[in-house]
Amino acid sequence: MLQRLVSLLLLALMASIAMSSPVGTGSASSSSAVSSSVASCGDKLVFCHFMIGIVGNRKSADEYDADMRRAKESGIDAFALNIGTDPYTDEQLGFAYWSAARNDMKVFLSFDFNWWSPSNPSAIGAKIAQFAGLEAQLKVDNKPFVSSFAGDGIDRQSIVSAAGRDIFFAPNFHPGQGDFSSVQGALNWMAWPSNGFNKAPTPGQNVTVAAGDEAYIHALAGKPYIAPVSPWFSTHYGSEVSYSKNWVFPSDLLWYERWQEILQLGPRFVEIVTWNDYGESHYVGPLSSPHGDDGNSKWAMDMPHNGWLDMAKPYIAAYKAGSTSPGAFVQEDQLVYWYRPTKRDVNCDATDTTMGGANNASGNFFMGRPNGWESMKDEVFVVSLLKTAAEVHVQSGDQSRTFQAPAGINAHSVPMGVGKQKFAITRNGNTVLSGTSLKEISDSCICGIYNFNAYVGTLPAPATVDRLLPDGLAMLAKGLKVACPANTLGAALATVTHT
Repeated sequence: MLQRLVSLLLLALMASIAMSSPVGTGSASSSSAVSSSVASCGDKLVFCHFMIGIVGNRKSADEYDADMRRAKESGIDAFALNIGTDPYTDEQLGFAYWSAARNDMKVFLSFDFNWWSPSNPSAIGAKIAQFAGLEAQLKVDNKPFVSSFAGDGIDRQSIVSAAGRDIFFAPNFHPGQGDFSSVQGALNWMAWPSNGFNKAPTPGQNVTVAAGDEAYIHALAGKPYIAPVSPWFSTHYGSEVSYSKNWVFPSDLLWYERWQEILQLGPRFVEIVTWNDYGESHYVGPLSSPHGDDGNSKWAMDMPHNGWLDMAKPYIAAYKAGSTSPGAFVQEDQLVYWYRPTKRDVNCDATDTTMGGANNASGNFFMGRPNGWESMKDEVFVVSLLKTAAEVHVQSGDQSRTFQAPAGINAHSVPMGVGKQKFAITRNGNTVLSGTSLKEISDSCICGIYNFNAYVGTLPAPATVDRLLPDGLAMLAKGLKVACPANTLGAALATVTHT
């Protein structure tokens, strides 16, 4: 953690040096560093970070097939398989590589240096050698592609020697700390605005994601950049983990705004953060994707995010085509909406359990409201994807708004209202799409905790309800002081299928 905080401070300092002016949301920078990062259209690839550490319960390659197919259908080219040193890592990697091969997907190793040691490059090289020759291994410039989370200080040449082959090494080095002269590219992990110290921005301390782009592009000096894009970040762990994780980053319309920036920036690579990190709430994969529970079910249950991946499809298509306008890639009228389940000032520290509180006061979640909670707006966010112009209607409890939405992809927001959430698209007086969300906004604490995760829905609504499987609910009740029924979202409609 200390290494990451120091790295972020250095990133902020590099950004201030590299930029002569800030890069605004959705705007292109005129710096030569940005221009040099633009790859040819056919060279652009989209990755998605996949946490192997949470899927140790998978029994075969079959349990990866649905993930591979859904990712491929969305335009994702490869999964970055984040690996620690768990005893089941090799087995799960074998399943993932096998599934990827038979589903025409690619995968690559992303070493998590929370667990791997930069001082042991021989072990890293040996792991690369173990999988680099498999059919599903992503190769860039005819070299096995390898990445990481953190890892500043690792010696690339020692890894290559241990692997017995050259690699395309694009780790998560940090400007001012990692040796950028030794790598082929680099990943920027910070896909959220921050204060430079791994927390939400504060007055006078706001490191934008675009500032991170600038710092990395400057440090890479023309080498390929892996630009991050993420929809959300909130986490609320207490005694379940060995160190405090109780924070949020401002996320509201981040998914929409960041994709706009990506189209302007045009980097060679993009990495979605993440497919299945339910604990940090930035998953775009299904809840029903098989995984275990490290306590995340308390805020992930009944909170699907599939609509975010649906929304990304035209952006991914535009990015690969070298276009800055995603509207031409919208295939059908669609509405994607998201919101938190409660307003930010709802008090979950009450000692009266009849009010749905007590869990935070009991010490289970150790700190009450997450750090950065003030940075989140009490709004319902709506993105319209339209073939032609239409009206978008939103009713959030007692709040209602109508927007004149042009063709293409556009964002709207409405103040949060407690109760039902209703949405519609009309055109020329005719209803094109309409529906009521399965998730109401509540004025009390669901499961007795502060939940700053997002519920994501769509119109048209999906035919089935995406729900956590039993293994994903294993720790739901642990530590809670109030009743928390499992998988209540649309119970009458739910027909969970898993292939």
